[in-house]
Parts: sequence; structure tokens; C-alpha cells
Amino acid sequence: MKLYVSPRAPNPRRVQMFLAEKGIDLAAAGIELVNVDLNAQEHKSAAFRAKSPLARIPALEFDDGRVLTETRAICTWVEGQHPEPNLMGVDATERAFIEMADRRIEWYFLLPIANCVRHTHPGLAPLEQPQFPEFGRSQGEKLRETAAWLDAELQHQPWIAGERFTIADITAFCAIEFAKLMRFNAGEQGFPALQTWRDRVAQRPAARA
Repeated sequence: MKLYVSPRAPNPRRVQMFLAEKGIDLAAAGIELVNVDLNAQEHKSAAFRAKSPLARIPALEFDDGRVLTETRAICTWVEGQHPEPNLMGVDATERAFIEMADRRIEWYFLLPIANCVRHTHPGLAPLEQPQFPEFGRSQGEKLRETAAWLDAELQHQPWIAGERFTIADITAFCAIEFAKLMRFNAGEQGFPALQTWRDRVAQRPAARA
């Protein structure tokens, strides 16, 4: 199998961190990492579009030629193949609440960060044409609204989805690390609980992998 990633992009990092939290040895699992150069537009090549029609990464290519895209779908497959440690819920109720938390982070935290960075950072201009700086700045403000909510949540629970580390923490951590490109620092901007959570996750071996 081949896992197509890009070193600085948040969504491929989510999958790689998920794999690391599982303690999966990629070589032993028969998974080859393939780096895709986004700045060189490799993801938009005809060869890659044949695998991922919307030109998105990550993408997991199976031995039979099928290709699984979308971060959450890839993680769901990994969870099914390697159930422990559990990161997505042990029963229907817990799975639902963890998915709710993860979706909230993806849509209301990661997406505004990505929009802000893609539309305001000059280094990402090749990936986002045309850039709309005013839209990007407005997305930065929406990020702060979600950060305020997250900070309040983390004042009374240790992890994003509740009492234990889950995929929602991986999504949030990869998002907040990507937010460095928009000079967002939770502690400096009045979100101490969010900063404390971020620093705790950063100490996990998977965060440094």
C-alpha cells in the first residue's frame, strides 16, 4: 500500500499522527509513505488525479488499486485494522460523541485556520489562486470564536472529546500547529486552557514523530 502525504500539510499530518498513536510500524504494515510536492503542483497532475480526482491528500492506495481519500475515512480504516489503542470510540454512543467533537474541530477550527493561511500567507499563493485576503482575515476572527469555546471546554475536561485522548485531539493539535503560519498562539491571545492542552499533546511521542 502507498500513503500519499505532504510534510507541512495538516490533514496528512493527522493521518500520520493517528498511525503513530497506534504504534504502527509502516514497513511492517506494508505501507509506503509517498511525499507529494504541493508547491510543485504534483497533486494536480493527471497521474495523481487518477488516484485522487479532487487533487486532495492524504490518499491511501491499496494493493488492488483502490484509493481511499479523506482523512477521517483513512483513520476509520486504520482503526478497524488496528483497534487498540482505541481512538474513535468503543461503542455506538462514545463513537458518536467523539465524531461530534472531531467534526466540530474539523469544520469550526481547522477549516478557518486553513482558509486564513491559504488566503493571507504569501507562501501559499501558488496553492490558492486567487487569494482573498479579506476573507482570510475574517476566517481568522472565526477561529478565535472557536478558540474561546474550546478554551472554556478545556477548563472542565482534560481532552477535546472528554475524559480521554481521541482522534479529536489529533485533529485539534494538527490544526493549532498549522495556525503558527498565521501567528496564532493560544496562550498569548488569552486562551490559557487551550495552550496548556496544546503543550500537553506536544509532549506525546506521536506529536514529535
